[in-house]
Amino acid sequence: MKIFPAIDILEGKCVQLVQGIRESAKTYGDPISCATRWIDEGATALHVVNLDGAFGMSSRNADLITNLIQKTGAEIELGGGIRSAEDARHWLEIGVDRIIISTLATQDPACIRTLAREFGSGRIMPGVDARGGQIAVHGWQETAGDYLGWAKKFEDLGAGSLLYTNVDVEGLQQGVRLEPVKRLIDHIRIPVVVAGGISSCADVGALRDAGAYGAVLGSALYSGKISLKDALEECR
Repeated sequence: MKIFPAIDILEGKCVQLVQGIRESAKTYGDPISCATRWIDEGATALHVVNLDGAFGMSSRNADLITNLIQKTGAEIELGGGIRSAEDARHWLEIGVDRIIISTLATQDPACIRTLAREFGSGRIMPGVDARGGQIAVHGWQETAGDYLGWAKKFEDLGAGSLLYTNVDVEGLQQGVRLEPVKRLIDHIRIPVVVAGGISSCADVGALRDAGAYGAVLGSALYSGKISLKDALEECR
């Protein structure tokens, strides 16, 4: 299983939010410095989110993210504010390994097939952000149907992987909820990266045993509740 340290960017700073609430932001400094730290500690991949984009300002942080991609050389999956196929193409052509599309995937599912044909399915990662078993969209402010049904639809359209985020526990550092993860992994055939609530090596090990392809470490990593070294060891 692969570990993806989170680089969530808001107003040019690396932050962590609780439950996706902008006002809960805790700042951890320069995103490129944070990214370099995690790579120096052994990470080979990063989970980058343009939070300003998720909140409706997709152009903000674009230069910073481009610089991060070029400077780190790490495997990068990027989400936040990708609201059109043109947005997705822009980042894929710049060099992002995978783009995460969430609201766009539910509003225009056919774009998954289009982008997968153009760039390869492995670079297209719809986001399955779930709240109470329903897929959450528009910055997690609305729900749009059963998360398992959407996941299967995304797979059938050609997605190469999925990002599953349990919104109910995201940012709380209280542990992962395994049952919805297991249901998702059992429901589809493509790889699943899991985010939300991962707060200990036991969580990492449980996700590994459940068959997750990867785990995103955010608040617990930045607060020191879990170390990257220990998480990487648990994956092995």
